[in-house]
Amino acid sequence: MFKDRIDAGIQLAEKLLPLKNEDVLVLAVPRGGLPLGAIIAKSLDAPLNIVFSKKIGHPSNREYAIGAVSMDYSVLGDVGGVSQEYIKEETARLRQKMKARYLQYYKNIRPESLAGKTVVIVDDGIATGNTMLVTVALVSHQKPKKIIVAIPVAPSSAIRKLKELPELEEVICLETPVIFKAVGQFYENFHQLSDAEAIRILEESN
Repeated sequence: MFKDRIDAGIQLAEKLLPLKNEDVLVLAVPRGGLPLGAIIAKSLDAPLNIVFSKKIGHPSNREYAIGAVSMDYSVLGDVGGVSQEYIKEETARLRQKMKARYLQYYKNIRPESLAGKTVVIVDDGIATGNTMLVTVALVSHQKPKKIIVAIPVAPSSAIRKLKELPELEEVICLETPVIFKAVGQFYENFHQLSDAEAIRILEESN
């Protein structure tokens, strides 16, 4: 159990201290990953950026992901029976939404290149791991030196999935509870961050 995201960030930062002398870039998943990312970035004297990705839902069940997109890349899974036209339109729609948020978050700072860097992807926890799987795939397209996922809490099933990824160097997870319903159950204080709070953290960190 963590007091809040600050507590979780401090504990994760301690585990990541061996990276201190590497060329590190911390990538936080908005919005919940930003308070942790800021602490880790400060501890490693590294820049903090964000990573946007959205799942492409199946046309008959939007919760079922058939792929995902970032601003520049896309990853497709089982698309049997789904038209290319739907995928194309949904990709464009999702990118339009992400572009608006991207401009909102990067209004006053400039994103860093990931090429050749040790990239640490941070979130406040993961449930199924599917979004993080896609995020790692999208980040790997940008040719970092290595990718590390750092999270406070996740079910062991999600960690196993991540560890199967050949492009992932390491997964650092502080707790893997047997009974896992939602990330928020492992925090005493798990308030939802607003975009304004998240943007302030990002800008102050840089």
